[in-house]
Amino acid sequence: MSSQSLRVAGPVEKLIEERISKELVPTSLKIINESHMHRHHAPMQGVESTETHFRVKVVSDKFAGTTMIKRHRLIYGLLANEMKAENGIHALALETKTPAEAKKTQAKQ
Repeated sequence: MSSQSLRVAGPVEKLIEERISKELVPTSLKIINESHMHRHHAPMQGVESTETHFRVKVVSDKFAGTTMIKRHRLIYGLLANEMKAENGIHALALETKTPAEAKKTQAKQ
């Protein structure tokens, strides 16, 4: 069991999971809070939130036939209010794949 699985997800992370799960019905969803890696950056000085930077890996059939840009825009749209909010989400690193694309990536590893 990794230390990642031992920690408790915060409210923003839970919201990300809820919105993506509802809209995309993913076969795989991994959300990694990377906020601690950015606390020292100038724009983060004075920000009290511990949920500002996330890496999100989503595998969903709903991405079939869409470009990476459209996939990312879809997720940004789901989280638009949180992206706009003061002390909200500052950055999202997204990896968006269909199940076939994910399988192909796994085969290469």
